[in-house]
Amino acid sequence: MREHALRLLDAAGAGPAPIVRAGHPALRGVAVPFDGQLEGEELAGLLALMHRTMRAAPGVGLAAPQIGLPLAVAVLEDPGVASAEVAQAREREAFAYRVLLNPAYEPVGDERVAFYEGCLSVPAYQAVVARWRSVRLTGTDEHGTPLDEVVTGWAARIVQHETDHLGGTLYLDRAELRSLAAADEIGTRWAGEPRPVGAAEALGFALDPT
Repeated sequence: MREHALRLLDAAGAGPAPIVRAGHPALRGVAVPFDGQLEGEELAGLLALMHRTMRAAPGVGLAAPQIGLPLAVAVLEDPGVASAEVAQAREREAFAYRVLLNPAYEPVGDERVAFYEGCLSVPAYQAVVARWRSVRLTGTDEHGTPLDEVVTGWAARIVQHETDHLGGTLYLDRAELRSLAAADEIGTRWAGEPRPVGAAEALGFALDPT
């Protein structure tokens, strides 16, 4: 694993890493737990590579399997959205860059919410996914500090999406496939709704999770 990570770092140099796409075996395997395979500067280098790759894409999260490394590491960062209406409907607040090592989540309560989401490994498409509104996130940060917190709203969606990657699950595995839309003019309109009400009516799927 260490040799694989160091090869990625060497190949990328100061730039981003290539993001692997659906069909790549790394996206369907279970990531190996991080247990010190990389030393301090090596881990810092990997995290910096993942951070600039996520930003360059651009995206709000990236898991190590998305750059072909089957290690239970993810980075997250959300600048938020300009529309106050969208931010309120999606409970989307900006949050600063953070690192998750060996993350896991479990639902808090039984409420799920459905919104469009996409994935850097499935470019040019998006679909509606019903996710837990609140989850309990556990794991550690890059310093080994334990994490045990409740995350709600869009941040919870990102946590679930990226943690799923570490178990070999893509968002399409959980999606309402009738909602699947290309990122063209129509698809961008559906994904830009505060809630995908128009998409549900036009494409014929139930919006409220059951």
